[in-house]
Amino acid sequence: MRGIDTPVKQTRRRVFKEVANLAYHSQNLKDDMEALPYKIVDYEESVFWENVYRDRAVIRERIRLAMGMSLRPENRDRPGHLTEGLEESNIDEKYYEPPLMQVIPSACNACPENRYEITDSCMGCVAHPCQAVCPRGAITMVKGKSVIDQEKCIKCGKCRDVCPYDAICHKERPCKAACGIGAIKSDKVGRAVIDNNMCVSCGQCMVSCPFGAIADKSQIFQLIRAMQSGRKVIAQVAPSFVGQFGPKVTPQMFKTALKELGFADVYETAIGADMGCMAEAEHYVKEVASGRQAFALTSCCPSWAVMAKNLFPETIDKISNELTPMVATARVIKKEHPEALVVFIGPCASKKLEASRRTVRSDVDFVITFEELTGMFEARGILLEEIKAMDEMQDATAAGRGYGVAGGVASAIEDCIKAYYPGTEVHIAHAESLAECKKVLLLAKAGRMNGCLIEGMACPGGCVAGAGTNIPIPQAAKALAQFKDAAQEKVPKEPEE
Repeated sequence: MRGIDTPVKQTRRRVFKEVANLAYHSQNLKDDMEALPYKIVDYEESVFWENVYRDRAVIRERIRLAMGMSLRPENRDRPGHLTEGLEESNIDEKYYEPPLMQVIPSACNACPENRYEITDSCMGCVAHPCQAVCPRGAITMVKGKSVIDQEKCIKCGKCRDVCPYDAICHKERPCKAACGIGAIKSDKVGRAVIDNNMCVSCGQCMVSCPFGAIADKSQIFQLIRAMQSGRKVIAQVAPSFVGQFGPKVTPQMFKTALKELGFADVYETAIGADMGCMAEAEHYVKEVASGRQAFALTSCCPSWAVMAKNLFPETIDKISNELTPMVATARVIKKEHPEALVVFIGPCASKKLEASRRTVRSDVDFVITFEELTGMFEARGILLEEIKAMDEMQDATAAGRGYGVAGGVASAIEDCIKAYYPGTEVHIAHAESLAECKKVLLLAKAGRMNGCLIEGMACPGGCVAGAGTNIPIPQAAKALAQFKDAAQEKVPKEPEE
């Protein structure tokens, strides 16, 4: 579904737009928020659920999450109003109640977790290969058609592999299939729930659910309040912004549009990436290439780094200590503008959690995604394709901008090594998706990745495939490649001794 403008994506954008409208225009916030579900679901017959009342029930919870608030418990002794806890959310500071990712129970379809089924395409063939290969005798013929006994089935998939008519389908919960660390569980009625002790907030479950039953929390309301307070608010944008707001929107137009939205200035997050690849190049040469350290792990993807620490604690000392590009850039901004608030605008859901860490909290004041930013532009009526560019964007090198795609981090570090330390032999590896990241960490643990610089990305495709993006992944990767090629320098200048 990635990159398709589905009703789920349209609904998410509409909610972000309307929540932004509340911040920009509401004179009576509580009443306007209570009226919002009726404004969004303004039809009489639902095209999605059995009735409009369920539509509005789901929208109510989406509104709460977009305001940074938690879902209302479904099983409670007293009814909870949509605006319950609004006072705590109506502030001009970073805010959301953990956990970040939540399943909206009223939207969950309780999809089957793992099940093989015979479809109507079964021809009842004489060979019965499905029955012949089943190791547990779970398939029988009933009225000339194959039937699977789910009690006996061990989900091996052999029947599907041999069916000449593709008449056997494998049903599994999309959110669970997308989660590489097994954080999706089931409640007593079969609906999905997230194990927050395991979840690393990559958001792949969210973008994989065809019912839109999983959503993250947003800070757009509080960000707008901060901008209304009169304080200087400066944006830093991840490299993957290119192409996300339309094929005709250039980086220069985007920067001007952000200023029109109210940001005092705009920096490339790739500045911090340039700083990081320089430092990690030096670390690789002095520690890994010399044999003093077995291997090195990059750390710019928070979901990958958290997963490595949680599941492979023995690798903690191998994870780079360098600041992530978001934090490094924020510190540059704070040094130049000590009084400013810093907003990271990017593709990533887990950056919201990274920005809440005790060591990062004072550096990054807000995190919003491209999808959420689209809602802000729409609420203000800013048409990016009509913006006249008044600004330049040439802060970073090709190396730093390349961080936005899978393999780009390791490639940037390799380019720096070749430029600064010619003749050094470099071994790099990268993994995309948490499932693949786990595999490469198992290999590293077994001693089969010694001498390697290992990059991990939670999202297949890298940051251009983040949960908060707007466009298809191949399209985003192509746009980023062009943005990278437009950089004036290939790698950062070699640091002076």
